[in-house]
Amino acid sequence: MLTLTNLRERRDSVITCLAKRGIDAAESIDRILSLDLDRRGIQKELDDTLAQSNILSRKIGEFMKEGKREEAEAVKQETSGLKTLSVELKEKMSELEKEVHDILSHLPNTPCDLVVAGKSEEDNELVYSWGDHPDLGEHNKPHWDIAKEKDLIDFDLGAKVTGAGFPFYKGKGAKLQRGLISFFLDKADEAGYTEYIPPLMVNAESGFGTGQLPDKEGQMYHMAEDDLYMIPTGEVPLTNIFRDTVQNAMDLPIKLCGYTPCFRREAGSYGKHVRGLNRLHQFDKVEIVQIQHPDKSAETLDDMVNHVKGLLEALELPYRILRLCAGDMGFTAAMTYDFEVWSAAQERWLEVSSVSNFETFQANRLKCRFKDSDGKNQLVHTLNGSALALPRIVAALLENHQDADGVKIPKALVPFLGFDRI
Repeated sequence: MLTLTNLRERRDSVITCLAKRGIDAAESIDRILSLDLDRRGIQKELDDTLAQSNILSRKIGEFMKEGKREEAEAVKQETSGLKTLSVELKEKMSELEKEVHDILSHLPNTPCDLVVAGKSEEDNELVYSWGDHPDLGEHNKPHWDIAKEKDLIDFDLGAKVTGAGFPFYKGKGAKLQRGLISFFLDKADEAGYTEYIPPLMVNAESGFGTGQLPDKEGQMYHMAEDDLYMIPTGEVPLTNIFRDTVQNAMDLPIKLCGYTPCFRREAGSYGKHVRGLNRLHQFDKVEIVQIQHPDKSAETLDDMVNHVKGLLEALELPYRILRLCAGDMGFTAAMTYDFEVWSAAQERWLEVSSVSNFETFQANRLKCRFKDSDGKNQLVHTLNGSALALPRIVAALLENHQDADGVKIPKALVPFLGFDRI
């Protein structure tokens, strides 16, 4: 969430930055600043009222000591009026604060200077690519055909038991899932990330803290009776570990990772591009998260990008990296790099990871701070990345490494599977 201090000091700059997303935020920001000005005026009046009430309370005590009961009673009447006024002022302040909070909650993060203006994926910038597109010749089957032929994934059984988008993995398909998860977690461990196994449900406060609420409320599975949400990504419970905390600067960065199933309604997703593993309602992912000092978050983002690069190259998958334009970035991000792998049989790119720097946006919602060298509390920067999401990785592995005899397993993955071919 944008900070009031930032809006007060950089109004025009914030409006210009949000315009890169295609958003005209001038009216909303001016409304916030006007409400905040009223709130500060009421705060001063309240402070003055409370101060006057304290002075009169002391007078009452003095009059009572001196036996001047009539004078004391007169002052009591005056303090009673001040107490009533203070209650009214507090109510007005609360109403103004709520309105400011509601408007702020619906404003997205401001993009970094490097992020270009744009409206959709067509405006994203290609910043890196690696690997050659395999020539499969006659051995060119989409992953859903390979999965059925080799008895790896049963989409029909998943649809029967639950619904479309909830597949069963079986045999070597299940082992491939488990091996990839172990591979990704081991690599995260080598990179200094502490592993967590977090809850798969979160409360509304956690959803708000990382920005899923109110932005993506309709895309999350909601358990209405308990007011809990199935997590759309491990980012939510992992980052919320640090909600309402103050860290020591010397303890930064804090690096954590976790494997979780993820649950997304994906409402409105139809067509050939969602076939097979391309888009699921339940899928597995390993997430990496960092809580970092603001001075070092840009460098940290590059480190996290390099971490994901290493995973894809070890899996021998051709990939490219896009820096998302402002209009294609998520609500909470200041900068995002998307990784896409080449799907040889489908002949298109599949997104497998997003690595983002949220700067102070999530931290302000989370109230996650650190003590600076002067002993003052400052907001941290938060970052996260998929390292990696499994469904499209599995799709690309099956498609890109297929041959006449089946599917060849990349060398780096063999120790985690116990076999080198499907």
